[in-house]
Amino acid sequence: MPDDAVFPGQTARGLTDGIRTGAHAAREITKTALAHIQRTDLNAFITIDEEGALKAADVVDQKAAAGAPLGPLAGIPIALKDVLCTKGLRTTCASKILANFIPPYDATAVTRLRRADAIILGKLNMDEFAMGSSSENSHFGAVKNPRDPTRVTGGSSGGSAAAVAADQAFMTLGSDTGGSIRLPASFCGVVGLKPTYGRVSRYGLIAYASSLDQIGPFARSVEDAALLLRVIAGHDPRDSTSARVPVPDYPSACQKGVEGLTIGLPEEFFGEGLQPDVRHAVMQGVEILEKNGACIREISLPIAGHPSYAIAAYYIVATAEASSNLSRYDGVKYGFRDEAKNLIDMYVQTRSKGFGAEVKRRIMLGTYALSAGYYDAYYRKAQQVRTLICRDFARAYETCDLIASPVSPTPAFKLGEKLRDPLQMYLSDIYTVSVNLAGIPGISVPCGTSPAGLPIGLQLLGDAFAEETILRAAAVVERELA
Repeated sequence: MPDDAVFPGQTARGLTDGIRTGAHAAREITKTALAHIQRTDLNAFITIDEEGALKAADVVDQKAAAGAPLGPLAGIPIALKDVLCTKGLRTTCASKILANFIPPYDATAVTRLRRADAIILGKLNMDEFAMGSSSENSHFGAVKNPRDPTRVTGGSSGGSAAAVAADQAFMTLGSDTGGSIRLPASFCGVVGLKPTYGRVSRYGLIAYASSLDQIGPFARSVEDAALLLRVIAGHDPRDSTSARVPVPDYPSACQKGVEGLTIGLPEEFFGEGLQPDVRHAVMQGVEILEKNGACIREISLPIAGHPSYAIAAYYIVATAEASSNLSRYDGVKYGFRDEAKNLIDMYVQTRSKGFGAEVKRRIMLGTYALSAGYYDAYYRKAQQVRTLICRDFARAYETCDLIASPVSPTPAFKLGEKLRDPLQMYLSDIYTVSVNLAGIPGISVPCGTSPAGLPIGLQLLGDAFAEETILRAAAVVERELA
């Protein structure tokens, strides 16, 4: 077994097959992954569960030795964004206010991973409460990009992308509220998929913006991302927004090709502000799809692609929901508490000291947008724009099967470069936020590099519950560029 990486070039299915046949042992794989994490410290992990991971690996090995059936992720080292509840294992949301919180239950996605015999290595660093585009807004410090440690990983699921890119974990889970899976995947050069809203249960996902949040996979290949999605997807009665829609065989979709598909290029996503090297790499991916039988056509998304509408609507809806969701962190029942002379002072001091600057900024923005006299002017108007964005995409899917675009206007930027300019940081999500407002699926697949060698991702968007279609196209791009 190599001691410098976690099976480079190996697929999850191949690794699990090796455990079934006795060619590999889950404990050996897990020990290799844990050792590699220590050697390649990028601050991607907040908590490493060595004892729990080795115990789970031993169970897999015992089942394999007894000839018992193994789950589809048997022996696969997986790590989780620290926004997913894990029973008995610290879950912090990268915040001081939850620095010592230990949940009494697992998130549904975590339960499904355990049933699939996955090995959970630990919890991954992120922007605090998933609020950020660079993974610098963490109580535990910034995550470093494996391709260039002086640059950001993207956010908010930066630890999830970095862990896969650095071979610290075979696969990871993240969450995507406005691009938080796709942006880090693009910046770190891995595959990241945001499913349709309702495709994956949000039970046990600590909420940022409940109508936008969605759990999704990171992986080294499209097929591995498809396999992980298949495990975590499906209806959950504990989540009222979970859809009663059948879960297809996503891995098999990766073999179907794109012949006959129509792919739309929205003119609004290729305009001012897009760096030439990003445009070149994205169009290289589009040309591969056309060469393999897809029809390419120009389309318009006048509302969804316009930053004055999409970014503004997103940062009103998201912050309003955050203001409501984060009101529960008051120092009374759990989490950090700052002692004070009276209840009101305790609330104020606990929240002032427990939350970071970006979280407090978004809580204040959201509280203002929901306040009397401003609700109709801001929150109600943002929801009306959201409806128009949904209509934009619905019209586009009347004439095309997929939409292709950049993930971000730029490759990964320098650590600290945008921390003092929140608006510039928010604009990193210019091509991703409208997807969450519409609730549709999207994937980032590597399509090239900048002259400085920084990864660039191609974003492929599908209609609601059309994950199979975006996986088909992503797999074609991946095969051609491998």
